[in-house]
Amino acid sequence: MRVAFLVATEGIEQVELTQPWQAVVQAGGSPSLVSLDPGRVQGFDHLDKADTFPVDLTVGEAKAEEFDALVLPGGVANPDALRVNAEAVALVRSFFDQGKPVAAICHAPWTLVEADVLRGRTLTSWPSLRTDLVNAGGNWVDEEVHVCTAAPSTLITSRNPDDLPAFCTALVTELKG
Repeated sequence: MRVAFLVATEGIEQVELTQPWQAVVQAGGSPSLVSLDPGRVQGFDHLDKADTFPVDLTVGEAKAEEFDALVLPGGVANPDALRVNAEAVALVRSFFDQGKPVAAICHAPWTLVEADVLRGRTLTSWPSLRTDLVNAGGNWVDEEVHVCTAAPSTLITSRNPDDLPAFCTALVTELKG
């Protein structure tokens, strides 16, 4: 199973990238890092710079049909940069259009707002996104992990890094599905 991890060039909450990535690898999957630009992306531990990671594909090169699922890590700056990039938004929407699972944690659902894929879906997030998600047609819940199976694709969401064990379990369960 091939899984795309879509991130901006910086502002990624590192643990929200590395733990799901490792879960995919341990489940026998093949993750790919997709970003706005080639080169490396900058991870963060909250507001402090952490490690950098090599980009496998740019959003212009990545195609949803080449992957089985999409993971959107959080961080405040990461989804904010993605949501103003037309190619990133189109890539996210294409995963939904093709009925492929999408997993988003913490602030990552901001990108889903821009992709206009939340109407009629139930999801969770970092609490400050609640109003944005509801205004975009979503039903916000305060849960460790929420799996919404509304057609056309499964949406897995969690609130924050503390929820990563449940998030990763739900992601791997869906991938093995």
